[in-house]
Amino acid sequence: MARSAKAASAPRCPVDVVMGLRERKKLAAWRTIRSAALRLISERGFDAVSVEDIAAEAGVSRTTFFSYFPSKEAVAFEFDPLELQRWRSLLEDDVVDDRPLWDALTDLFVEFVGLLPDWLPVQKRLVQECPGLANSARGSCDSFAPDLRAWISRRLPDGDELRTALVFNTALAAFMTAVEVWDPDDSFDELLELVRTCLRWAGAGLAHPVS
Repeated sequence: MARSAKAASAPRCPVDVVMGLRERKKLAAWRTIRSAALRLISERGFDAVSVEDIAAEAGVSRTTFFSYFPSKEAVAFEFDPLELQRWRSLLEDDVVDDRPLWDALTDLFVEFVGLLPDWLPVQKRLVQECPGLANSARGSCDSFAPDLRAWISRRLPDGDELRTALVFNTALAAFMTAVEVWDPDDSFDELLELVRTCLRWAGAGLAHPVS
């Protein structure tokens, strides 16, 4: 993704470095619970694992589980807090340039997916196993959607609300389509290429396949 020379040369401080001790401990506990949950779900299947099972595996109480996650579905589909911070860093780092909007959007989504090589395959397999979780998977986009909408608005003339909504919904649909058709047993690079193709095709107005 093209960035200004100043932005490219500026030293970056990883978000986990600037976190305080309390925040790091909370993040460590969050990750411990999620790792335990994903491990059990992978071994037994989603429906066969209870919140009590996850809490016991993570070495925490049921109450502690719910202080970090509102439900069993959330432990499988919520973004890691640092993933969200890195996503916001991508949006902040990107500067307005002369590239077409859809080229910039394509690069942005590809970089975003590149943050999730471990999480997305697990999520996709869960949805294949339990189709009823599809709504939870789609709902996971809610955590990064407002930032994306604001980014699009900044790039459009006068932040036109109609165009912003149209571009936002079309781009999100293209991204979700790429994830939907991707087979998690295929390489992660294939997912990245699907994201590129779907975003470019959407940007071209679906008039014809893109090369």
